[in-house]
Amino acid sequence: MRVVVDLARCQGYAQCAFLAPGTFRMRGEEALMFHSSPDEAQRDQVLRAAAACPVQAILVERLDSTAIPPAMTTGTARAATAASGTATTAATATGTAAV
Repeated sequence: MRVVVDLARCQGYAQCAFLAPGTFRMRGEEALMFHSSPDEAQRDQVLRAAAACPVQAILVERLDSTAIPPAMTTGTARAATAASGTATTAATATGTAAV
């Protein structure tokens, strides 16, 4: 499973951090920290967090690249992901940084 956050949409509501604290957490008031490849045991929590995002900024992909659920629309949306592996990514309105 891979998690992608659309930086053009994320507004820092932190619903994801509340529902899946093992994958998402807020750093300060604006920076979202997340694991781009969370453990499969967290799948239900991550899917609930993606569904609860008020602006649908979270996309969860299977390893075979099938999106679950289709939270992002087509177009020129920018997405933040970490390189493959279990890196943590910080997403802010101005960009991303692997931590």
